[in-house]
Amino acid sequence: MHALLIALAAGYGIAVGLLATRPLFRLAVQPDEPWRAACPDGHPITGPAAGWLGLARCGPCGRAAAADAGAAPGAYGPNGVLVAGVCALACAGLAAAVGSRPELAVWLLLVPLSVVLAGVDLAVHRLPDVLTLPMALGSAALLGGAALLPGAAGSWSRAVFGGLALGAAYFVLFLINPAGMGFGDVKLAVTLGVALGWYGWDVLFLGAFTGLLLGAFYGVALVLTRRASRKAALAFGPFMIIGAGAGVLVGGLAAG
Repeated sequence: MHALLIALAAGYGIAVGLLATRPLFRLAVQPDEPWRAACPDGHPITGPAAGWLGLARCGPCGRAAAADAGAAPGAYGPNGVLVAGVCALACAGLAAAVGSRPELAVWLLLVPLSVVLAGVDLAVHRLPDVLTLPMALGSAALLGGAALLPGAAGSWSRAVFGGLALGAAYFVLFLINPAGMGFGDVKLAVTLGVALGWYGWDVLFLGAFTGLLLGAFYGVALVLTRRASRKAALAFGPFMIIGAGAGVLVGGLAAG
């Protein structure tokens, strides 16, 4: 039964990963620019939910390329297979660690949103409010529902306080060094604190510290290899997400 759950989670990860590439492409713009509404060749992005849902493939570009000496069809943004693989791996790992406990549904919903946020941050050093704010409120609300179901292994009140605590900690870091820590990181920290706090304060510390450590190592590596200066802005969101993911995995395993 556990193996089936892991397989189903991996299949879900592939499906949502393939769908995640389109919003990643559309959201990866500078703060003063509107969300992308056309493919790189100028064809309007259409489909369900005003074009936000669908595979990362442009129909007109695909048809044109198919008739042009076998050229590859036009695609939006990053490699969809890579994004799907990351989502599948994350979902399968969470299912293996958490099992059939009700909070697993919340973690699986957060995976594609987190992958989109990480991709956007890597591309343009931005964590859009259109994702960070609903994630913070939604994760707290959904975990509140999970806490009412039998088999839940966490504490909803601790999750809420964890979100507030980690958000406050990142807000202090933002005040200390606003050039190195964006306010989007503060809003993302609320969601990650909610997820980590669900399993305990020790898990919250582990996930938060891991994210900070990974980000620091990455920054030092860029400076040492002269790919960035000490004052250069870094995309910190992906490391926060990876650290939180590791913390949730550990928390899920320990709760089992």
